[in-house]
Amino acid sequence: MSSVLRTFQAVLWSFLGIRKSAEYQKDTESLNPFHIIVVGILIALLFVLGLIALVNWVVVQPTGL
Repeated sequence: MSSVLRTFQAVLWSFLGIRKSAEYQKDTESLNPFHIIVVGILIALLFVLGLIALVNWVVVQPTGL
C-alpha cells in the first residue's frame, strides 16, 4: 500500500479511536510525522465543512407546514 493511502488509513482509524497496538507500532515506524499532521488537518477540515454543509442543508429545507 502506498505511503499516502497508509497515512489516510492510519489517521481515519485514529479519528475513530479504533487502533490495534501492533498497527500503531508499525505506523510509528513507517509513516512520516509531517504527512500525518497534514492528512489529519485535511480530514478534520473536511469533517467540519461536511457538518457545516449538513446544517445549512437542514436549515434551508422547507418545513411544509
